Amino acid sequence: MIDQKVEKALQAALSAFSEYSDYDATPLTGDFSQVFSSEGSFLDKVDALDAIFDENPQVESLREIFFDLLLINFFSEDVKKLEEDYLETEEWADIEEQTLDRGTEILNLLLYLNECEEEGIEPGLADYLTEFLLVDEDEFQDEHRIYEPVIVNQILMESPANEIKRVALDLPGDSELKEIFYPMMCFFQGLENSAIDERAIAANAIDTSFDMAVIGILESFI
Repeated sequence: MIDQKVEKALQAALSAFSEYSDYDATPLTGDFSQVFSSEGSFLDKVDALDAIFDENPQVESLREIFFDLLLINFFSEDVKKLEEDYLETEEWADIEEQTLDRGTEILNLLLYLNECEEEGIEPGLADYLTEFLLVDEDEFQDEHRIYEPVIVNQILMESPANEIKRVALDLPGDSELKEIFYPMMCFFQGLENSAIDERAIAANAIDTSFDMAVIGILESFI
């Protein structure tokens, strides 16, 4: 099975990617949906997902974001068919070890948006940082380190897209948020200000097809 929001996110991402690039990725929608809804193991699905990207290098930038979506779909749908404590088994621990270098911080944001819906909470940047990631707690200093560029730049919620771009470009190359900082911050800004101009976001994007695809994914979860 494929989670409805995940399916919507796949469609939104491929549509946005196609709109802002010279490659029409929308015909791949069915291929990805088939992988996500297949009955194979999680690692089988990862292999099948990677095969699509290997065969379609034009959409390579979406590979790790789609891995995040595959995980979200696993947590939402696939785990229902497994034993109740599967995520605490050695088998799942081994899968986590094998995929340790996969995915992005978008996974945490998608988990947060799902939690907001379940608990009837309005999502927002400050809430994400302090209530979900717990960046102010001593035992979550890894999250504080990763999200420090966001923590110190929350004023960007009141800044134009070109200022978000400037900060994103200045992030060090080894920052875990380097590629997703711009679309993530633009997404949160849009939550807080319905008057945000999508054209300005696209015009200032660093990697337009990727950034707009990520924003499309995030908007599919609200």
